Amino acid sequence: ILYDYFFYLERGINMESKPIRILHIIGILVGGGVETVVMNYYKNIDHSKVQFDFVVHDNDKVDITDIVEKMGGRVYKIPAYYKNIFGFMYSIYNIVRENKYNIVHCHMTTLGIFSLLPSWLAGAKVRILHGHSTTVKSEIKRNLMKLVLRPFSTFVANRQFACSKIAACWLFGSDKNVEIIKNAIEVEKFQFNENYRNKLREELGLENKFIIGHIGRFMYQKNHEYLIQIFNNIVHKIPSAHLVLVGDGPLREHILQKIENLGLSTRVTYLGLRKDVHKLYSLFDIFYFPSWYEGLGLVAIEAQAEKLPILMSNFIPDEAVVDNTLAKKLNITENDINLWINETEQIYQKSNNFISRIGVNDIISRNGYDIHKEVKRLEELYCEYSKG
Repeated sequence: ILYDYFFYLERGINMESKPIRILHIIGILVGGGVETVVMNYYKNIDHSKVQFDFVVHDNDKVDITDIVEKMGGRVYKIPAYYKNIFGFMYSIYNIVRENKYNIVHCHMTTLGIFSLLPSWLAGAKVRILHGHSTTVKSEIKRNLMKLVLRPFSTFVANRQFACSKIAACWLFGSDKNVEIIKNAIEVEKFQFNENYRNKLREELGLENKFIIGHIGRFMYQKNHEYLIQIFNNIVHKIPSAHLVLVGDGPLREHILQKIENLGLSTRVTYLGLRKDVHKLYSLFDIFYFPSWYEGLGLVAIEAQAEKLPILMSNFIPDEAVVDNTLAKKLNITENDINLWINETEQIYQKSNNFISRIGVNDIISRNGYDIHKEVKRLEELYCEYSKG
């Protein structure tokens, strides 16, 4: 209460009209798509009406505390669920009960039971479960866990959100009564910039290279194995081809070792986690997105906003293909590698004409991925829930 008082006093805001506070529970902060989506909405929502607070793990690699507190939000650091599930749940119970949160918005998909159950017991009347992902048959152990937890997570939730229709159907059984909250972006931020392109290429020593880019967490879902397999063939077809990988994750060392074993170390640049991801799209000539599954795929939207050609797996939802002149879906079996190579060669032939990438891609906004428009809808939903 004192925190609220001094925050609003400093900004000259009447305490009578203080904003609705929403408690967001994201899960592991790794610089990935889910937290990027949530932060995009947070940065653009009207803070005089709606304020976000966050529950994060006390050992996360990414720290959002400074950003959140500057915008008037709070960050609660608690034990990671995968290390101490009971400590995690008890901490959420105390946070919700002591701060009297009425609305809890959970982004942990099938793990939502561990956040929303204690929130329910602590008195949260509105419990939003937000689906950001799906699954694939080959991920057997993870699938078993998801299938066991899914009905419990959906039961304790009383509001249903998803990033796409396919994510809604997978988590909730259908997209009926599910609010589809688009993975919207700041469109103006994702525009091709020749200065970014030239400066980054000079810094990385990649002038005159045909650069294939990938941004994603190093985990099974993102299918780095297939990506490297394609690239190992590409280098024999396109001498100037160079791969740039961005991200971190449990399979990072395995993938980097595979790159070394294939003798590709001089043809691959690993950039780790970056805070300037929007600039990197200007560096790339093509984007690979061979994931086994995605709820939508934020990077696909960002790439198309920058008018960057993108080849994606057939498992990516159709909603991610916003501009069909840029995006193409391909199968990801052993027999389909030549398709990826052929498509890449065609894009390579046109890669010197980067002038065609300059300007705003209006298709992104028209398809509902402009954060300035979409944030108004989320704001209205929160205001509606707070009255009920």
